[in-house]
Amino acid sequence: MTEREKMLAGERYDCGDSELLDRWHKAKNLIRDYNQADSENLSEKDRILDELLGGRGANLWITAPFFVDYGNNIYFGNNCEVNMNCTFLDDNKIVIGDHALIAPNVQIYTAYHPLSAKERFGEAKADGSFEFCKTQTAPVRIGDCVWIGGGAIIMPGVTIGNNVVIGAGSVVTKDIPDNTVAYGNPCRVIRKNL
Repeated sequence: MTEREKMLAGERYDCGDSELLDRWHKAKNLIRDYNQADSENLSEKDRILDELLGGRGANLWITAPFFVDYGNNIYFGNNCEVNMNCTFLDDNKIVIGDHALIAPNVQIYTAYHPLSAKERFGEAKADGSFEFCKTQTAPVRIGDCVWIGGGAIIMPGVTIGNNVVIGAGSVVTKDIPDNTVAYGNPCRVIRKNL
């Protein structure tokens, strides 16, 4: 099993693997180009997104700056908007349905680390340096017709159902069912969404 396969399977993997680092660097270069592209140069931005993302539907609008780890683990449906300064750590799949509205400063994480520092880093080498920290992942899924408010943080392994509103500043640590409004830290369902 390759380190990428381990990563996507949620097993501990080596972040320093050459295949993963090559894709990580490629994504960083592509996202740099996207963030520096002229705002009105839609054809160049589309070209970059085609190379960066795992897949996307029609009418995707991402306002720069936008930040990713690998990019190719991110999938958008149709008619989605991502506002400025969002960070998607796509060490596993981030799948976003149709008609998603993602406000500024939203962070979506798929990676996590052992709680114990010794487990995270292992033993120091003779020169005092450490390996890349130990990492695991869990995918994030966001349904259709979802609005995620500004500054929300979506944690690894979370599924957000269809027709959901996540309030600004929320930290989403657990699944959120369809047709609900949820907010808080930790985020919890407050009421049904009509």
